Amino acid sequence: MKTLNTKSIVMLGVLTAFVIIFSTTPIGSIPIGPLVITLNIIPIALAAVTLGPIGSIIIGAVFGLFSFLQAAGVIQGTAFAQTLFGISPVLTFIQCVVPRVLDGVCVGFIHKAVSKFNKETACFVTGFFSAFLNTVFFMSSLVLLYGNTEYLQDKIAGRNILVFIIAFVGINAVTEMISSTVITGAVGVALQKAKLVQTPASQAS
Repeated sequence: MKTLNTKSIVMLGVLTAFVIIFSTTPIGSIPIGPLVITLNIIPIALAAVTLGPIGSIIIGAVFGLFSFLQAAGVIQGTAFAQTLFGISPVLTFIQCVVPRVLDGVCVGFIHKAVSKFNKETACFVTGFFSAFLNTVFFMSSLVLLYGNTEYLQDKIAGRNILVFIIAFVGINAVTEMISSTVITGAVGVALQKAKLVQTPASQAS
């Protein structure tokens, strides 16, 4: 997506709309305990499939901004995120935005690389890594930014960090990976057949 043509603008608008809908309505969030299984990782993956790295970075940033608005209480979010905001709005902004932008960067280039070998497989791989990397980046930044706070220390409860992460997001992460892989793969292949996907050569490097 070195330049924005009409098709790219329309696709970017559609995916942005999905992020907004998923962020502001119950459609995109399935609460489980203190965390939420989110569908917003899927538009990031689809942006990588249809628009390349720049598109997935933009959608990742939009997701991150709306996550921050949820944490700030501007739109409905989880008590967990709002507690983190109460500890530090600045750290919460970093926590919400940076992992999602990094997710967009990575899946954009993952799709670009894999699609050189097989375009259909690349859609499924991109969906998986969108969910997997979102979890990795989110939990890593959570521990890095809030690991020394009393709030998170109470949740860690003296456990090994890896054990804490698995216990904290285990079923959420697995469910997100499965749903993102299947949905991104199916939709991505359909978009390819509809010729709404750029070729790897036309995507930004």
